[in-house]
Amino acid sequence: MSNPTHLSYTAEHEWIETRGDVARVGVTAFATEALGDIVFVELPEVGSKITGGESCGELESTKSVSDLFAPADGEILEINSAVVEDPALINSDPFGAGWLFEMRVSGAPDLLDAAAYDALIEE
Repeated sequence: MSNPTHLSYTAEHEWIETRGDVARVGVTAFATEALGDIVFVELPEVGSKITGGESCGELESTKSVSDLFAPADGEILEINSAVVEDPALINSDPFGAGWLFEMRVSGAPDLLDAAAYDALIEE
């Protein structure tokens, strides 16, 4: 699966789609392949403040537990309850129905474009 060019990425394998000061966040297909079948997701609470680069949740797979890192500073506006109820959505549609949360961005994130992210995961 190729990485959509309209998204930005973190070195920790999250994607972020920014619309003004609101952003939708998820994990990349590369991350889901590395994790394997995701069976549990812990997301930050609506209204909580998160800091870019710091852990804000967890993804648990049949192989391991992995931290979910905040792609930017901000406040959680909404979580995707569909992935909490059915974490397999993250594996089956990481760039669509498998999104994790929406946030209001308050700090300039240090992000990669699709080409830079592709180069990172090819190393």
